[in-house]
Amino acid sequence: MHESQLADAVRFDENGLIPAIIVSNEDGAVLMLGYMNEEAIQQTLRERVVTFWSRSKGRLWMKGETSGNTLDVVSIHVDCDQDALLVRVHANGPTCHTGNRSCFFTEVNV
Repeated sequence: MHESQLADAVRFDENGLIPAIIVSNEDGAVLMLGYMNEEAIQQTLRERVVTFWSRSKGRLWMKGETSGNTLDVVSIHVDCDQDALLVRVHANGPTCHTGNRSCFFTEVNV
């Protein structure tokens, strides 16, 4: 799929959002989950830096815009149902706002 077709090829939810799973291209570690709207997808494709729609801020939010810990896009994949994205990135520093490499650092004992 060509990059310009991506926003047309996905199924957004009722709020106009699609979940984006962010994965390290270097080792496959899951770094975070964010949400994108059509504008965030277009900006991510144009800038090659991951941009989300922040549900709490109510605006576009480039990951790392204040910390400098940006996520450089390596590739984007659409799942088989076209309702989720997998974004492979090169992380420029820790991804989590806590300073951890990944937002998924708390293990649940099962």
